[in-house]
Amino acid sequence: MKKKSKIEFEESSGNVFADLGLKDADSLLMRAELGFQILKILKGRGLKKQKEVQKVLEIGQAEVSQLMNARYYRFSEARLMAFLNKLDRKVTVQVSRRRKNEPLQEVVMA
Repeated sequence: MKKKSKIEFEESSGNVFADLGLKDADSLLMRAELGFQILKILKGRGLKKQKEVQKVLEIGQAEVSQLMNARYYRFSEARLMAFLNKLDRKVTVQVSRRRKNEPLQEVVMA
């Protein structure tokens, strides 16, 4: 009978960018979370063509391509929040004390 080998793994910190040792990991995570919400809204509205997205977000084709291909690091957090506003979403920034083991930043979609 074969002996089962143990699978080695490392538990995530909750931020894949930090786990990879990337500079500005918190900012990258925030951008990824905001960008993901934008894509969800666009898909929910049935906006699949780049021309449609260009018109709604008032951006050029190259930026639409970056957004649709999840290259969120190309946009600032403020720019991604502005896209959410153009998609008729209110963005609220809340500052609170950080509890032990909580992430420094989080995006919560209501």
